[in-house]
Amino acid sequence: MSSVPRLVIAAPSSGSGKTTVATGLMAAFASRGLAVSPHKVGPDYIDPGYHSLASGRVGRNLDSYMCGEELIAPLFAHGARGCDLAVVEGVMGLFDGAAGEGELASTAHVAKLLRAPVVLVVDASSQSRSVAALVHGFASWDPGVRIGGVILNKVASDRHEVLLREAMDQSGVPVLGVLRRAEQVGTPSRHLGLVPVAERRGEAVSAVAAMGARVRAGCDLDALFALARGAGALPGAAWDAAEVLALSPPPPLPVPVPGGSAPRPPDRPERPRPQTPDGLDVPEPAFQVPERPRVAVAGGAAFTFAYAEHAELLAAAGAEVVTFDPLRDEQLPDGTRGLVIGGGFPEVFGPELSANEPLRKAVAVLAESGAPVAAECAGLLYLSRELDGLPMCGVIDAEARMDARLTLGYRDAVAVSDSVLAEAGSRLRGHEFHRTVVEPGAGAVPAWGLRTPARRVEGFVQRGVHASYLHTHWAASPGVARRFVERCAWP
Repeated sequence: MSSVPRLVIAAPSSGSGKTTVATGLMAAFASRGLAVSPHKVGPDYIDPGYHSLASGRVGRNLDSYMCGEELIAPLFAHGARGCDLAVVEGVMGLFDGAAGEGELASTAHVAKLLRAPVVLVVDASSQSRSVAALVHGFASWDPGVRIGGVILNKVASDRHEVLLREAMDQSGVPVLGVLRRAEQVGTPSRHLGLVPVAERRGEAVSAVAAMGARVRAGCDLDALFALARGAGALPGAAWDAAEVLALSPPPPLPVPVPGGSAPRPPDRPERPRPQTPDGLDVPEPAFQVPERPRVAVAGGAAFTFAYAEHAELLAAAGAEVVTFDPLRDEQLPDGTRGLVIGGGFPEVFGPELSANEPLRKAVAVLAESGAPVAAECAGLLYLSRELDGLPMCGVIDAEARMDARLTLGYRDAVAVSDSVLAEAGSRLRGHEFHRTVVEPGAGAVPAWGLRTPARRVEGFVQRGVHASYLHTHWAASPGVARRFVERCAWP
């Protein structure tokens, strides 16, 4: 059971200031000496980077579409274990969720699953008395959502603040903060949202510090903490990578290795589960595998999109997880037996990635050997022959290029081919978010069949490579990590 005090920061619409307020609250409470657990509703990878700077802890996502509503409270409790306060930044407008799925994946849905009060951030720049009607509508729309207070953002002047407060006095919802328009903190954006922290760390540190200062000056932190302490206790145990792997069925036979089908290694007995170490981010392995296979995970500024639970599951399945930077490192980590390349912005760093020819060749040699390689979105582009005319790794017979059209949305997926991640016929949910297209060569074997709502196939499976635009959350299918590591452990 988790009783960590918690707040959900929501808004009537995108662009109201949720990220500024949520990040500022994390920084403000952390400056008071509190251990703050940062969370983000939905599949966003970028905001959690700012949350991590503000709180000093790993930012974690809570996505009820990809993970299922039954995992939201356990995943929250896992991230918030040992903390004094949790701040959850919402997504889009409070009641906006997966298209055609009602409240599923909305901030309101997650707030109800967490039994957490909501603080509504309202852009007050073009209204005065109408703000009370707006807040009243949101507060009364769903009785299961408790709006415990409002933070008024982009307030123009002292007079404007007086008018807003007078109106809010009639709404019954307390004003817990006021932020002035002239004090807005700049966080630059581009084609897929905010620029990630890894690309502007010095500036990002300053921006987060400014957000914290604004929130300390303009918000009633004592009242906000009191509201957070009113959240109801969450029943059930915290999510644990080793425990969920121990409960998951063993993986089916992976795809054959080059030169013929290799027999499945004998079942290995489980050993007693070790005591969970401090830190939560790298759990002890749940299974014995010979010489813990080393799995290299791409990081650095070009590959910043990753869920913390993926590395935790790989480690719990028996892997030694090592991070490398394709922008800087000319070779894979010594002894690499498997490779994971997540999402990010290779289109921004195309020239630098292409110029690192030794690493591109090393990745191609590893893939050619039949070693497991899992690539999502940016990883797919990196494995292609070329990106916008620049040579990439050439693992996949495909050409990638930037495109004006944004591909965005949740996806229901079924594996159409056996791979190192999934058995054909396996079903899961994921998310696409890119402005690139990939033109496959002849004879490409797809990875997924998608309903978007139209039906199509996408991705690539060849030898031990699984490459796709689809972002998935392995906490929903922990057998993916176990299957991948089992394959890495083969001789």
